[in-house]
Amino acid sequence: MWVRLLLLGTLTVAALAGVGWWLAPTHRINPDDPAQVARGAGLYQAQCARCHGAQLEGEPNWRIRKPNGELPAPPHDASGHSWHHPDSYLFAVTKHGLAPFVPPDYKSGMPSFVGVLNDDEIRAVLAFIESRWPPEIRARQAAIPQQ
Repeated sequence: MWVRLLLLGTLTVAALAGVGWWLAPTHRINPDDPAQVARGAGLYQAQCARCHGAQLEGEPNWRIRKPNGELPAPPHDASGHSWHHPDSYLFAVTKHGLAPFVPPDYKSGMPSFVGVLNDDEIRAVLAFIESRWPPEIRARQAAIPQQ
């Protein structure tokens, strides 16, 4: 009986730790933290602006495929669709690129930032992007369940 209780307790703690680990990459994205947003602004300009635009405006005609089959880089401002996704997804796509999340024949120019940006830097970039959304968009995005 005690062995079963100990095993059950151990499994419960492990499960809770796993959930905490899974959500940890995104829980520190804070668009209200001036230091994180400022850090993210510089990183965004250095790593993201050449495709997504200096003002988060994206590439022109971002919904129309290029001749090579890729979609142009979408805007990250309120006119785009970034805010339709939870932080966990935005973090994962920024870190690993789009390839792990789409069919093998889907063409995307979104690179992986593994080895380029660390997790805190990715969170800072996302905090910067989110800081630029109007309050109603931020509220709608924050209400999306994490995946």
